Amino acid sequence: MIQGTGSNVGKSMLVAGLCWAARRRGLTVAPFKPQNMSNNAAVTADGGEIGRAQALQALACGLEPTTDMNPVLLKPETDIGSHVVVQGRHRATVAARDYAALKPDLMTSVLQSFHRLQAGCDLVLVEGAGSPAEINLRSGDIANMGFAVAADVPVVLVGDIDRGGVIAQMAGTQAVLPPEDAVKVAGFVINKFRGDPRLFDDGYAMIERHTGWPGFGVVPWFGGAWKLPAEDALDIAAGAAKGACKVVCLCLSRIANFDDLDPLAQEPGLSVIMLQAGQPIPGDADLVILPGSKSTRGDLAFLRAQGWDIDLQAHVRRGGRVLGICGGYQMLGRTVDDPQGVEGAAGETPGLGLLDVCTTMLPEKRLTRVEAVHVDTGRAIDGYEIHIGRTEGADCARPFARIDGVDEGAISPDGRIMGSYLHGMFRDDGFRAAFVTQLGATPGARAYGQTVESVLDELADHLERYLDLPGLLSLAR
Repeated sequence: MIQGTGSNVGKSMLVAGLCWAARRRGLTVAPFKPQNMSNNAAVTADGGEIGRAQALQALACGLEPTTDMNPVLLKPETDIGSHVVVQGRHRATVAARDYAALKPDLMTSVLQSFHRLQAGCDLVLVEGAGSPAEINLRSGDIANMGFAVAADVPVVLVGDIDRGGVIAQMAGTQAVLPPEDAVKVAGFVINKFRGDPRLFDDGYAMIERHTGWPGFGVVPWFGGAWKLPAEDALDIAAGAAKGACKVVCLCLSRIANFDDLDPLAQEPGLSVIMLQAGQPIPGDADLVILPGSKSTRGDLAFLRAQGWDIDLQAHVRRGGRVLGICGGYQMLGRTVDDPQGVEGAAGETPGLGLLDVCTTMLPEKRLTRVEAVHVDTGRAIDGYEIHIGRTEGADCARPFARIDGVDEGAISPDGRIMGSYLHGMFRDDGFRAAFVTQLGATPGARAYGQTVESVLDELADHLERYLDLPGLLSLAR
């Protein structure tokens, strides 16, 4: 089990790389994360949902993603409450203070899923969440040491040297861990080192001396990480191309399934900007994307608080294009009505009025993979839907795509405002090239799927070079 001294230390990436490396050695391997908190979900073949990071790790294992790989997924809807998805299905919506009461029952589901994976492969690589040093959360824990103890899984602790204080991260974690948890730690890894890792030899030895834990290596910063599907929206444009055509994505407060943007960021003719709160939409933007949202009405209020509604009107007057995906599509319409209070308090919110459509929220969630055809270009789209709500109106007569002959989405009369429920559309190389051409740019990215697999291979090489991989694998029960 890979645990971290904190969030964003690189656990997801390390697990993905280790999965690929183990698979290259002829092992059948599967990823597992007992509990994930993310609005960036993937849809499994059986119509469930798991964290997007586990879908990437499944790809690294050469497996189809299953709900057992991430049995508990928390999808934050407000600052104090989340949807709880258990083995791919919505179980409850709870306030953070009430979540602890669910944990004993959730541990049963977590162990069921883990044992099913364990029975079907040589190796399971488990990813923790947050940090085991958060001992205030230890009671009923299912994400870190609570799971490791219950499942008898050895732990490797990962520290992030790039954020500083990595010696204290390690020594401090050991200092606060209860003895029954500390004994599960079989060693440590230092991640994200910039420069020659030998420069940290003294610090590495100090960690070994202070903790008594053996080290399994120092991993230098991996520059290709930005080409993998992002776990954090802020990572998407980290190494993106800087082309002349400017694509702006609004970073909503409850942004969801933003991996739609990953393939666009690798197009050399585009410059993808993840616009943060308080920043105006640039006047020279060619395309503005309204991404998915876990709370459409809440993010409409957030959007207006940034003044982005005014900026969007100006953008449209200048002849700019707008694409709304899922929740962003709903926002583009005239109204968003939630009569049953599915996303919060019941009521109706005025939309942006850029599309002549109206949305009604419904309690049933649509979770499915789809094969569609883009109406304008005739290009195939292999995507997925993950949304609540039904959208209807005059602009639906000009559909964005068709699924099995049925119209999907809407386009304005001038063709510049587009809305669709289809996620993952830009992973299709042919459609992405046609779309980029319509923006006036020259497509040039290599096949996206091949890029991801190539980067995973490079990542595995990187870990083979800097980690004691035989030592890590020998820890497995």
